[in-house]
Amino acid sequence: MASSSRSEERDVAELRKSLATSSTSEAQRASSEGIASIVCYCFASILMTVVNKFVVSGKDFTMNFLLLTIQSSVCCLCVLLVKKIGIISFRSFDMKDAKAWFPVSCLLVSVIYTGSKSLQYLSIPVYTIFKNLTIILIAYGEVIWFSGRVTGLTFVSFVIMVVSSIIAAWSDVQSALTSSLPTSVGSGLSLGSLQELQSAMYALNVGYFWMLVNCLTSAAYVLSMRIRMKATGFSDWDTMFYNNLLSIPVLGIFSLLLENWSSASLNLNFPAETRTYLLFAIAFSGAAAVGISFTTAWCIRVTSSTTYSMVGALNKLPVAASGMLFFGDAVTVGSVSAIGVGFIAGVLYAVAKNNQKRAEASRRLPEVMIPLTTRQE
Repeated sequence: MASSSRSEERDVAELRKSLATSSTSEAQRASSEGIASIVCYCFASILMTVVNKFVVSGKDFTMNFLLLTIQSSVCCLCVLLVKKIGIISFRSFDMKDAKAWFPVSCLLVSVIYTGSKSLQYLSIPVYTIFKNLTIILIAYGEVIWFSGRVTGLTFVSFVIMVVSSIIAAWSDVQSALTSSLPTSVGSGLSLGSLQELQSAMYALNVGYFWMLVNCLTSAAYVLSMRIRMKATGFSDWDTMFYNNLLSIPVLGIFSLLLENWSSASLNLNFPAETRTYLLFAIAFSGAAAVGISFTTAWCIRVTSSTTYSMVGALNKLPVAASGMLFFGDAVTVGSVSAIGVGFIAGVLYAVAKNNQKRAEASRRLPEVMIPLTTRQE
């Protein structure tokens, strides 16, 4: 009996050790994959933001739908080429899958279009700071649909995000007033100054409107994408392929119906002196869209939709720096303060999510422990 009992205890101990080792290695693999997905997403998002800002920053550029149609087409061609070479694989086109995924693609069209319109009127630092508000929408969406939870520290980080957005808006308005009003005290307000001020404020209002719509559509896209990925069993490449393929006809139809295709309009949108650079940038951004589409789906799958959005928020420092470096965005006390406050909010949120995961893991721990058998002498 004693020998049998000792043998049984050894078996239990070895089983517990095996489970612990397996859990540790799986956790390490998951952590490594999560970090890799986050780094790749950061690089791709910075690249896409800078290239898109370059394309839409032209004074007379209005053909956003055409731009997005070309980008999605180039993206699909790149993916099909890589698949034909044998580097990647994904499921063939299926009408049933297409019908199930079509609403997500329409939301993606809305996200990209409203984002490009926002960049057309707002600076990159202001755009990236206001993008934080999407995180709050997604977090409470996860509470509703995925049984998520918002802790006290998480809520505090959300409040600081709102404060950073208010600071950014205040700084933006101040910059518009400073650049529009005369600097000389005795010069007074001329009609031209008033018209310039009115034009600047109108551009800001339009930019903030598109930014609001972008936040709403981005939250809807991320949440619906997570739901559909579970329902369809799509891999990352499936998600990227269907997203871009199904968006092409929608974007093409909107371009033909809503945009001016006259030769004069095409010459304004693509001036002869910069046409080559613009077309190359559009084609390059379409190829780079392969990276942003894949890393978005990858990051959401291995982390969570809220974490994915938060990574984008923490990404604001290099993105804002790129705007100041490449596009001459104003470096003011307000803009730098807004970026700094937003970064603090991101750090607080990361700490809050880490504490929340630890608490959830400690609550689940007793469920996976193997109970000790009672000795029978």
